[in-house]
Amino acid sequence: MVHPVPRAPKRNPLPPALGSQGMPAAPVPSQLPTMEEVSAGGVVVEMHDGAPRVAIIARINRGGRLEWCLPKGHPEGVETHAQAAVREIEEETGIAGDVLAPLGSIDYWFTVSGHRVHKTVHHFLLRATGGFLTIENDPDHEAVDVAWVPLDELARKLSFPNERRITDLARELLPEHF
Repeated sequence: MVHPVPRAPKRNPLPPALGSQGMPAAPVPSQLPTMEEVSAGGVVVEMHDGAPRVAIIARINRGGRLEWCLPKGHPEGVETHAQAAVREIEEETGIAGDVLAPLGSIDYWFTVSGHRVHKTVHHFLLRATGGFLTIENDPDHEAVDVAWVPLDELARKLSFPNERRITDLARELLPEHF
């Protein structure tokens, strides 16, 4: 009598860490529908006692953990990416700013509510022009805290490797603009 050989259960084709901004943005075969999302934000800098500092936000991720990240959000209407970055940074941090330079884009994949999302975030370097730190103007109430962080300490504070790379680019450009 021939006995069937037991097979290992089929594995989910999606990597377990989807949603981490540190993952490469390579498409993963899936039966889930895919959505494209675009956001804009960036690095808003002010000089404080002769050293640059950056306004960042904290939010609670879907897993319930606190993440420190660069402010960002979706463009509204016919806004350009730069215009959306200025508006979103001010809404989420309370700090108004002027765009000095583009810093590039990052993209990543995550799953939510039965679909996969491919998200692209366009980042800009901004000079702070006014305002004060507050999360009270965040219409989506995603930010739970906001802080000025010295540029030299930013890599230790930010949660995502791709955002740390964006701030490294900002650091390289700062001497040209300040």
